[in-house]
Amino acid sequence: MAPSKFKIAADAHAEASTLENVSLNTSDKVDTEHDARGKDLDKAYWYVQEHDTSQWSVLELKALRRKIDWWIVPIMFCCYTMQFIDKVLLNYAAVMGLAKDLKLHDDEFSNTATSFFIAYLIAEIPNGIILQKVPPAKWLGANVVLWGIATACTAAAHDYHSLLAARIFLGIFEAAIAPSLMLISSQWYTKSEAAPRFSIWYAGLGLGQIIGGIVSYAFQQVHQKASFAGWKIMFVVLGVVTVTIGFATIILLPDTPLKARFLSEAEKVALIKHVAVNQTGIENNRIKVKQILEVVLDIQLWLMVLLTILISISSGVITTYSATLINTFGFSPPHSALLNMPSGIVSIASTLIVGFGVRYTSNRWAWIVACCVPGVLGGGLMSFAPKSNRAAQLAGIYLVNAITATLIVIYQWTASNVAGHTKRVISIALISASFSVGNIIGPQTFQARDAPQYTPAKITVVATQAAGALIASILFAYYVWANNRKDANGPSAVSRDDSEQHLWQDQTDKENKTFRYVY
Repeated sequence: MAPSKFKIAADAHAEASTLENVSLNTSDKVDTEHDARGKDLDKAYWYVQEHDTSQWSVLELKALRRKIDWWIVPIMFCCYTMQFIDKVLLNYAAVMGLAKDLKLHDDEFSNTATSFFIAYLIAEIPNGIILQKVPPAKWLGANVVLWGIATACTAAAHDYHSLLAARIFLGIFEAAIAPSLMLISSQWYTKSEAAPRFSIWYAGLGLGQIIGGIVSYAFQQVHQKASFAGWKIMFVVLGVVTVTIGFATIILLPDTPLKARFLSEAEKVALIKHVAVNQTGIENNRIKVKQILEVVLDIQLWLMVLLTILISISSGVITTYSATLINTFGFSPPHSALLNMPSGIVSIASTLIVGFGVRYTSNRWAWIVACCVPGVLGGGLMSFAPKSNRAAQLAGIYLVNAITATLIVIYQWTASNVAGHTKRVISIALISASFSVGNIIGPQTFQARDAPQYTPAKITVVATQAAGALIASILFAYYVWANNRKDANGPSAVSRDDSEQHLWQDQTDKENKTFRYVY
């Protein structure tokens, strides 16, 4: 069979080439190689060797991408929307009388917000190992169901400690969302193609802000006895919705392209060959200790960790306290919920603009800096605008929501620049854990003694966004240096007969001499 060729979309340095498909090996040769090197080669490589036929060469990749988009992206979008809504329901419940009903004192509300992210942080440690061993979509779906139950059970909270318990369980189960979606998304697309898909499911955050405002306003119109107040009904209803989406995820979302029932064998082979340019693999269940050690020593990951923490501090301030801040401007609780909805529009717009911007222009570092600028401006308006100028302070809150787009760039940047399956899942979990660290710090900048203006928290937003822009610029400089160093040393020679295996060897980005970082 003559070898087929197809062009892969360029993404900076990493995707500026056309892959040549290699002539198929005989089944005997496949069996021999599998015995000798199967543990080190990605499962996708063996799938292609065992299923490749001449049929796949006539497939049109754009149509295949659309088919995949309509199957997996809506499911991931729904999961991320509900995780955000369930996480920030505490924000809306605060202006619906939760603190009064549960007799919360001093900083107990801040502590419940922080407890979620402490649990989230702790749970990321086992998540990194579990995702190496279990089907990621099934793991995600199971956790969606469990956090939906935890959300509904929040309605049963009757004091500070019971509320704390509900938030801890919610944090444990929601910890699976980011690493699972990052891992699943990166399996289906090349690095540049992945950026807008990441942004689409991440836009669920903005939709969650809008829906949260509507739902909060609606349930504030429900006047029941304190034993089943509006905020309690809200937790139960949204918990049931989340459980339903969780079961749908288990049933509909494939764990990997190799297990996608909606794709034919020829389509799977075409997709696998298409994403081979990433050199990051699809499925390899072998845990390698040396790759874990490389995570510890990799400067790019620690810069990413620092960047994520800085960005997430502001994110934690806004997601937990935006409705409370708007309420301090002199608006009623129902109006505070509605006035928080434009924040979601800003989040969606910035996320999609940045996601598609990365797709067509790359320059991830520059997009992060561009989002930090309105974050700094928004923080400045929140901090220094006259108290009487409610419009300026509202504008400040809306502008700060532009920073939500930076997190999805960081997620996709990490997934693109880290190779080696063990290193990749650990790195993804590390970045997710960093997100929780920032969100632990953020709410703690709101102290009862600073009420009602909370000026220190607002100034924190300005400082962390400026620092985030600086770290993004340093990462850009590091990747340019790292790629130049690889170019100077020259790529390792790969023979024509072995080139397809080379794309699927479980090598890290440091080990693979032909791997180039995107920025």
